[in-house]
Amino acid sequence: MTTAPAHPAANPTPGVSIAPYGAWRSPITADAIVAESVGLGSVAIDRDSGNGDAILWAEARPGEGGRIVIVRRAADGTVAEVNPPPYNARTRVHEYGGGAWVVRDGVVWFSNFDDQRIYRQEIGGGLPQPITPEAPLRYADALLDAGRNRLICVREDHTDPGNVVNAIVAVPADGVGEQTVLFSGWDFVAAPRLAPDGATLAWLSWNHPNMPWDGTQLWTAPVLDHGSLGAATLVAGGASVSVYQPEWSPDGVLHYVSDASGWWNLYRQRDGREEALYPDDAEYGRPQWMFASRCYAFAGDGSIVCAVNRRGFWSLNLLRPDAGTLTPLPVPAGEMGRGDLAVSGNIAAVIAGDAERPMSLLRVNLDTGGWDTLRVSSGVELPAGYISPAQSIEFPSTDGRRAYALYYPPRSPEYAAPEGALPPLLVMSHGGPTGAASGALEPAVQFWTSRGFAVVDVNYGGSTGYGRAYRQLLNGNWGVVDVDDCANAALHLVHQGLADGRRLAIRGGSAGGYTTLAALTFRNIFAAGASYYGVSDLAALAADTHKFESRYLDRLVGPYPQDAATYRQRSPIHHTQGLSCPIILLQGLEDKIVPPNQAEMMFDAVRNKGIPCAYLPFAGEQHGFRRAENIKRALEAELYFYGRIFGFAPADGMEAVVMENL
Repeated sequence: MTTAPAHPAANPTPGVSIAPYGAWRSPITADAIVAESVGLGSVAIDRDSGNGDAILWAEARPGEGGRIVIVRRAADGTVAEVNPPPYNARTRVHEYGGGAWVVRDGVVWFSNFDDQRIYRQEIGGGLPQPITPEAPLRYADALLDAGRNRLICVREDHTDPGNVVNAIVAVPADGVGEQTVLFSGWDFVAAPRLAPDGATLAWLSWNHPNMPWDGTQLWTAPVLDHGSLGAATLVAGGASVSVYQPEWSPDGVLHYVSDASGWWNLYRQRDGREEALYPDDAEYGRPQWMFASRCYAFAGDGSIVCAVNRRGFWSLNLLRPDAGTLTPLPVPAGEMGRGDLAVSGNIAAVIAGDAERPMSLLRVNLDTGGWDTLRVSSGVELPAGYISPAQSIEFPSTDGRRAYALYYPPRSPEYAAPEGALPPLLVMSHGGPTGAASGALEPAVQFWTSRGFAVVDVNYGGSTGYGRAYRQLLNGNWGVVDVDDCANAALHLVHQGLADGRRLAIRGGSAGGYTTLAALTFRNIFAAGASYYGVSDLAALAADTHKFESRYLDRLVGPYPQDAATYRQRSPIHHTQGLSCPIILLQGLEDKIVPPNQAEMMFDAVRNKGIPCAYLPFAGEQHGFRRAENIKRALEAELYFYGRIFGFAPADGMEAVVMENL
């Protein structure tokens, strides 16, 4: 059943100005968004010299060029940075990274972005000290094997760029001695986890063409006296079962998440048997785009703190396996940050947000359910009158399918549109494409709604949160199912009288950028679009991308070159004759995932056809913009572009965009 969204405001109150949709002035400016925002992630809890627990997290700071800083809040509330400038705690394993640092007893080990070496940093000590050599090696997802004074982690060896080798290795924690390969021979490995007694190691592996959400294998092996591994035993998973986040409970029982039932649910291995802890038509895991993602952790009383996604919305819960009960915690966690969760005793630290709060680091008392905020991702003060809360909608799509989205109507306490006008609609196509629309308060969305745009963020077929079957709708159908669902979301809102059918725009980044370009090329619905580092040539992507995604398209499109005809059929670059609406392309010049030539080829083709278009390249940016000045420029350029195309003058003063054919 479709949830009826609120209708755009009509009959404004006295004192409210009348102005066209899109031309409203808003305090949510691009300057405010980038100046007062950080990305939050990678939560950990560590002992604080006998004084209690210290909570650590990572901040990606646009104002520092995207540098990732590890921040530590001591038990007494003192907050300090761990890695000083210019050190940047970011790994490039799989290019997407994650799991860049680990902490234990007041010592942090982190991968430094510039040289990809691991550095050791004592809390309150001097400068970080490298413990790995200068070499084409990258490291991620480390744990400390304290009894053997070593880190166990994933290593990605780029000595031969044409044959990148992934392995689980042991690295001396003080840098003295040689590294040891513990497990190799698979295309990918992840999540090494050591049992509490140090006697057994668990880990994940998988091979091409699988991505980790397609199928992974969970292994265990004894750790021998000299530190190497004994014979490995397959515990769970397979080519068509995705296992996620193996963890050992404090009493040494192996737990993990598996989608063998069609949903990512929690399991444990006891007495050689696999036991489902709480069978549920909900997701207790998420796609492993990044290392060290965590959706559950063990509390001091034996319960499990777990993040659960039901139909696109997250919640934080206490699972008591032996009692068979799942109890929601009263925490604002409609969106969870990449599974960022840590627990110590009766305290949980989690990054979460909801429709009224941006992503924030919360400290939760598991006994009372009470929580407080330690850090907020956005310092932008959003007056209540400007906030357009997300509204969940379900709508009909192709072949009788149902699809899902979050809808945001335009909202401002200062403005209303002329009577009878309908707002332009901005359709957002998320990346991944196994990602999902975020239900947290996002200033970058409110930037649009507070200026008079309606926004719909589409959880198209392939998105996470609706089970394995929904996630697999995109297999063999990338550029079809996602495009259908984005188009049908727009048409649904037009039919509901909530959007102007002549002013429909679509935007997206990465995989969402491909969906954007495909929708503009293969459908005659949208009047404009913005592609952020999007794919225009699928064959070029298959031939020129990094190892982690080099066979991804085997599932989404088909094996290449065997299915070259399908690749060509679905590549917007080969069908620009079907594209007849304006487009703006924004691209990082250091992008190794979607190289700049993808955007450049599309721009040349559209420009040569005489269609209004713009291309903004950003030096120093990779896959996703991290520098404050570039985030600001991109957001304002997109608004300027829509103003020119849809015939309104933005209220903000901003730098013009050079547009061809206009």
